[in-house]
Amino acid sequence: MDKKGFTLVEAMVVIAVIGIVLAVAVPNIVGFMPEYRLKRAARDLYSAMQSTKMGAIKNNSSWALVFDPADSCYCICSKWVANSKCSDPNNTIVSTTTLPGYGSSINYGHGIATKNATVGGGALPANDISYTSNVLVFNSRGTGSGGYVYLQNNQSTSYTVGTRTSGAILLRKWYANPGNWI
Repeated sequence: MDKKGFTLVEAMVVIAVIGIVLAVAVPNIVGFMPEYRLKRAARDLYSAMQSTKMGAIKNNSSWALVFDPADSCYCICSKWVANSKCSDPNNTIVSTTTLPGYGSSINYGHGIATKNATVGGGALPANDISYTSNVLVFNSRGTGSGGYVYLQNNQSTSYTVGTRTSGAILLRKWYANPGNWI
């Protein structure tokens, strides 16, 4: 008689091995998630800066990325009112991103960073946004205002995303050792 299948002992051994693997893997995955979400938020901000720059070039007009620390969000505007917030009805908003939507306490902040990301370091901006009036503006040539935005999670990790006046967009992470943005 040809018997096919697994014995109860074989099935129990497989279940035990799967249980051990999960017991080891799950805590590592859970610990990794806050870092992953912050990195995703920083990359999305980098992409939003690129989109703002490309919108300005494509439409041959100035576009702005308006940062709203009070509401923990930022928005891309093809037209905007100076010193405004994303909720201003006079703005022509292309897209809006809310930082708490990423989870893991993602918000504006510099975490354990001790200096800003500019050449030579220096003091960090009070609201973790160094753009004048919290607005990054790109003109039709793709150049614009220089500055940085700092993002943090509930851990000690922080990223900064910023621009140079030449239009170059930078993404950096704070490393406690050597105590610098890389």
